[in-house]
Amino acid sequence: MDRLTDRAFNGRMASTDHLHVPAVAPGDTLENPVTGERFTFRHTAASTGGELLAFELGLRPGGAVPIPHVHPIQTERFEVLAGRMRFRVGLRHVVATAGDTVEIAPGVVHGFANVGEDDARVLVEVRPALAMEAMFAEVVALARAGRMTRRGLPRNLFDLAALARRYDREAHAPLLTAGVQRLLLAPLLIGAQSSSLKPSLSVT
Repeated sequence: MDRLTDRAFNGRMASTDHLHVPAVAPGDTLENPVTGERFTFRHTAASTGGELLAFELGLRPGGAVPIPHVHPIQTERFEVLAGRMRFRVGLRHVVATAGDTVEIAPGVVHGFANVGEDDARVLVEVRPALAMEAMFAEVVALARAGRMTRRGLPRNLFDLAALARRYDREAHAPLLTAGVQRLLLAPLLIGAQSSSLKPSLSVT
């Protein structure tokens, strides 16, 4: 079944038809118009030989990551520069303000939100970088195209399945391994491949 999933994935199953996804370089800023997340990149996978992704995250009051998630092999470190943030770290909840740091080990379910009255700014470091910056860029492109819900999730199940499969080394749903998630996504991916929608993804 995993071979079938890979075949469907590589066969242009993603319903990101003609979506323009820009490449990211240090100094670039991406803003998600749905969630209010703003990513200003300091270091990228290319600039660090894949060792580190570092960016400043800006988050408006009430803004939050859409769902709790797991990074299976990456360590993520948050340093709050301004504002008041609440982090879920496994079963714990941590409130952090300027000067505080929160580190998430690989495999730990986590999420975060701005619980303050002002915009929050957080320095985020991810090791290793993998393709996380590309994931952010694709999510922002979907949001700009009007293809995200108000919660910041893809409206189209094929878009959701495409993102989940393409970036399952970077993140996956809690309580699932990447392998189990692939198996659960397989029917959607194979269905997308056989549908009349044969989209293309533009990355520059």
